[in-house]
Parts: sequence; structure tokens; C-alpha cells
Amino acid sequence: QVQLVESGGGLVQAGRSLRLSCAASRSIVIYAMGWYRQAPGKERVLVARITSGGSTNYTESVKGRFTISRDNAKNTAYLQMNSLKPEDTAVYYCSARLLTLEVWGQGTLVTVSS
Repeated sequence: QVQLVESGGGLVQAGRSLRLSCAASRSIVIYAMGWYRQAPGKERVLVARITSGGSTNYTESVKGRFTISRDNAKNTAYLQMNSLKPEDTAVYYCSARLLTLEVWGQGTLVTVSS
């Protein structure tokens, strides 16, 4: 089963950008890749997803600010986050989904200061 490792989180001021990376242990070409986030005291929610064919969808609060992408040759998915807001503060998790099977990474913390 594929294993995922996220990186790129950190502390950033509001209005700035971060790019998260999700490195997979093997080919991701057949997987839909997703980014979720979990803020303190809240449930994990889907932020963005990209299908194996490249179609994308985003939660309303990040549309126009975040961009999900994938590089199958590098077995890596990305989340480009622009115009960050304090409410984007959360642990961000990468996922790989195939039918009903979904695998998660360990998460990377993003903290946005005002």
C-alpha cells in the first residue's frame, strides 16, 4: 500500500504563501489525491482533490487561493496556498484514494499569524 509523507508546513504571516508537498512511496497515477485539514477542536475536512485524470475540486473557502496539482513522474502531489488567512491554520493531511480505500499521511502543521 502506498505511503505518504507531507512537507512544507510552517509559520507564515497572513497574506503570504506556502506550498505543501506530498511524496508517495510508489506511483500515484491510479489514485485520486487529496488534501484535508483539521483545525484545533474541529473535524478533518476536505480542502481539495485531484482525480487521476486531473480534474480538481475545492472547498468553497479556498477557491481562488489554493491550487492542487500532481506530478505523477515524481510520485508527488502539491497544494499551493496563496493569500493565507489565520483561519487556514490547521494540520494538513494528504490522502491517496482508490475506490473505497483511502490512505493518509502523518500531516504537516500550517500556522497563519495575523
